[in-house]
Amino acid sequence: MTHLHRAHPRLAAALALAVLSAVWGYNWVVSKRALEYAGALDFAALRTLLAALSLFALLALLRRPLALKDVRGATVLGLLQTTGFISLTLLALTNGGAGRTAVLVYTMPAWVILLARLVLHERVSINQRAALALALLGLALMFGLLPQGAALVSMLLALAAGGLWAAATLYAKRLQNRHDTDVLALTAWQMLLGAIPLVLLALAWPGPAIQWSPYFAFALLYNALLGGALAWTLWLFALARLPAGVASLGTLATPAIGVLSAWLELGEIPTAGEATGMLLIGAALTLVSWQAIRAHRRISPAAAQE
Repeated sequence: MTHLHRAHPRLAAALALAVLSAVWGYNWVVSKRALEYAGALDFAALRTLLAALSLFALLALLRRPLALKDVRGATVLGLLQTTGFISLTLLALTNGGAGRTAVLVYTMPAWVILLARLVLHERVSINQRAALALALLGLALMFGLLPQGAALVSMLLALAAGGLWAAATLYAKRLQNRHDTDVLALTAWQMLLGAIPLVLLALAWPGPAIQWSPYFAFALLYNALLGGALAWTLWLFALARLPAGVASLGTLATPAIGVLSAWLELGEIPTAGEATGMLLIGAALTLVSWQAIRAHRRISPAAAQE
């Protein structure tokens, strides 16, 4: 991809997003099944720590510099993107379906709009308001089906994970605009700095004993090497070379792949109401991303994902 990146940087970024969507889409099923063998915090700590170590090994193998220009920035990004996002996602999967959780986490673009309005005092356009209305209607349909109990908690955790992802998106773009950052080094450091709190949390609140099995080993390696190290590197690579809205549109296949994979492998067949809610949220994501593309902005209140 190095030669392709030099000749056609946007094409290379698009290919990175295609691989990323496939890896992350199927990872919802892998993560859901992995939680049959370990607690959410234990699994989160193991996968992120292993991912971080594998990235540092790759940096050493490639003889790339390990220096970190902005320790504070990488720490904040790690807390948002690794500690918070991954822990909340896995906790949501504990009692929630893989497909439903994937769609709820991908409400993140709506969170970006709200954060930009509340924190940055950005003006909300008509298209953005329409996207928010679609997303809220979709959420109302999905929440109306499961109004109480563990399922409701799972859905709220998934939405909170999307909120942290949105905050990490805006922060990562700010870091990349502020510094000439090595994507691989930034990914490794933010993952390591985010994994340390996860390890401490897992030690403080241990879950059931880990049941080591061939599938759990596969799930751990898939999450650490593909869903973690490779995928986050591909995301930061694409985000640094494309407008956020374009990158956002390129990952819209991820929740769709998650829903389809959960349907085929886990038997999670959405009801008519759930399917309608998911489609409305998908329409909102598409509208948000399309506006960002048309606006040709590097950072936008409509910028979708990270």
